[in-house]
Amino acid sequence: MEKSPTDEQFEDAQMIWDYHLMHHDLHAVDVGIGLGSHDLGVATLAAELYERDLFPALVFTGANSRTTTARFPRGEAIHYREHAVALGVPESAVLVESRATNTGQNLAFTRDLLADSAVSVESVLLICKPYMERRAFATCRKVWPEVEVICRSEPVAFADYVDGIGDPVLVIDMLVGDLQRVIEYPALGFAVEQDVPGEVRHAYERLVAAGYISRLIGPGPG
Repeated sequence: MEKSPTDEQFEDAQMIWDYHLMHHDLHAVDVGIGLGSHDLGVATLAAELYERDLFPALVFTGANSRTTTARFPRGEAIHYREHAVALGVPESAVLVESRATNTGQNLAFTRDLLADSAVSVESVLLICKPYMERRAFATCRKVWPEVEVICRSEPVAFADYVDGIGDPVLVIDMLVGDLQRVIEYPALGFAVEQDVPGEVRHAYERLVAAGYISRLIGPGPG
């Protein structure tokens, strides 16, 4: 898409952004899990939450995707770990899971890593991009239903996030892509069902019709 989003398209995107946020209350958990992506702010927030004593152990998980290979050539989780350690998190507190290439694997491989490391887990805090909170939550409830899960992302406004990325079309494409996964993944067995209000579905449909489709996918995890 070459033209800039219209005011109406920004409003639709804002509605979807707001829907993706879970607004969970923070409390102490057994493990923090930083989900890899292009957004290094995830690692920054993870370090801040560790310093607030919200968890004693931290796992960064993620290999690479098409959007992160150039930015994080050694893998998302490895770069995240280096960033968090540079911000003061002790190396001994951080585990790295560097094979996962989708959210289901992020959680399954992290679960297995923690079990292999003899870390007892009853509750987790998922740290991710703002527009990924709901999908991360729904995926965790499916893949790892025995743990309590809460989610948190950087407290940034939609407009400020767009400014930070510098590409409003790309951001809207990503919001739309994540919502497609929230809607379709339960039927595919990748996540638990989430209630999607009618106005959110309509906003999604309008943005798809307007051409915000670069992050839409066919069947399969992502």
